[in-house]
Amino acid sequence: MASEPGSSEQKAAHSGALAQTPAQTGSHARRPVRLPVILLWALPLIFLAVFFFWPLGTIFGLAGQAALGQGLDASILPEIWRPLGFTIYQAVLSTLLTLVVGLPAAYVFARFTFRGKSLLRVLTILPFILPTVVVAASFNALLGPRGWINLLLMNLFQLETPPVQVLNSLAAILLAHVFYNTTIIISVVGTAWEQLDPRLEAAARVLGASPLRTFWEVTLPLLRPALLAALLLVFMFDFTSFGVILLLGGPRFSTIEVEIYIQALQMLNLPLAGLLSAVQLLFTFLLAVAYSRLAGQRGVPLAPRVQGEGMRRVESWRERLAVGAVIVLLVVLLVAPLGALAARSVSRLEPNRGERPGGFTPGLTLAYYQELFINRRGSLFYVPPVTAAWNSIRYAGFTVVISLALGFLAAFSLARPARLNRVLDPLLMLPLGASAVTLGLGFILTYNRPPLDVRSFPWLIPIAHSLVALPFVVRTLQPALGSIPVSLRQAAGVLGASPWRVWREV
Repeated sequence: MASEPGSSEQKAAHSGALAQTPAQTGSHARRPVRLPVILLWALPLIFLAVFFFWPLGTIFGLAGQAALGQGLDASILPEIWRPLGFTIYQAVLSTLLTLVVGLPAAYVFARFTFRGKSLLRVLTILPFILPTVVVAASFNALLGPRGWINLLLMNLFQLETPPVQVLNSLAAILLAHVFYNTTIIISVVGTAWEQLDPRLEAAARVLGASPLRTFWEVTLPLLRPALLAALLLVFMFDFTSFGVILLLGGPRFSTIEVEIYIQALQMLNLPLAGLLSAVQLLFTFLLAVAYSRLAGQRGVPLAPRVQGEGMRRVESWRERLAVGAVIVLLVVLLVAPLGALAARSVSRLEPNRGERPGGFTPGLTLAYYQELFINRRGSLFYVPPVTAAWNSIRYAGFTVVISLALGFLAAFSLARPARLNRVLDPLLMLPLGASAVTLGLGFILTYNRPPLDVRSFPWLIPIAHSLVALPFVVRTLQPALGSIPVSLRQAAGVLGASPWRVWREV
């Protein structure tokens, strides 16, 4: 009993010390906790404000001034509805075709193991990172007038004209979009499919459900958030497509992005270009809001699972037929164009003198690669390929650093529950839907004086690339950061780790 007052005094002294510490060090202890939070929100928003909203605001301001001077009446509505209608039409068709190809492939990658699976998975990702010019050249090498398929058919049936006319058509646009975006369905839906507990499907089958009913009533509801998010992302890319339409569709097809390019740079019609950009940005913002809502839903149990737990070897003849058909489809659609381009670069396909247009003498050559290092025209603006490659690598490295730094801050902010996330998340997705032509023109008109001058400040190139890369970085890092239990950070803080150390090591 005598020790109780001492214990009370010790507790009081200890409580007083605890109460005194925040008061004495509040100005020093609270700021380090809050300052990183402020920076996490501020830096990505400042980056977007300076390098995205400011250039777009410049374009919209000039377009508004020109509109007030020239006037925009109801007669301009067809100029908006025509490209907008075709943009939505081709985006819907492209998204549906991508779903038809990507969903079976996602199932095969999520549920089966087979030889060459890792290599095939890498090959499905490769088209997504290729430049549009390379994709157009690949389809031209395979399906063009002098492509491999036409040359084969012309020589086989002694034809004078190419029988396959795909380029400069809607079919070429749809094929290229499926070529680009199939990996999105495979990655997003396939990853969610791998996390599904296979015992749920097995239980439905034991209870008498057919495979189709099991998929429709068990698997599909669990995959719905991931599937809808993937479809929205594919639709967004198809909606804002520019290079594919311009290079493979030809002048007959004009999406809203191509129309912005024509009105801004060819017709110099800034009012209409600005209005089209505003319409496109509005659609993109609505799609981004819907995507962020769907991405935040969890239709798949996220309990820890053993890697490859739900996968099995291909056994029955039906499984072999299904897996084989998917592999052949992916190889023909995704690998064949790239293989055709690689083979075309070392093949001599020009007809000999006196031969018909479809004839050629097959043979290997490295002449095309030798031409890369020869300035035959003696142009003063000739840039050696080595220099061009080094510039690409350097700008890509700067883009990685900028987008990764800002993306990590934004993803870390979005991983914390806050009301502002509903606004910030769609804002980070807006650069995906902004017109590259309008944004580039905005850069030229906005940053025309030192120190930010497009003519003397090369950092603007990786900054512009980082605007497009930032949403991908955020979407990749946010789930990983959100899966870190808050209790781990709290435990580290209780054990005496400073906020910076918790952020760095936990």
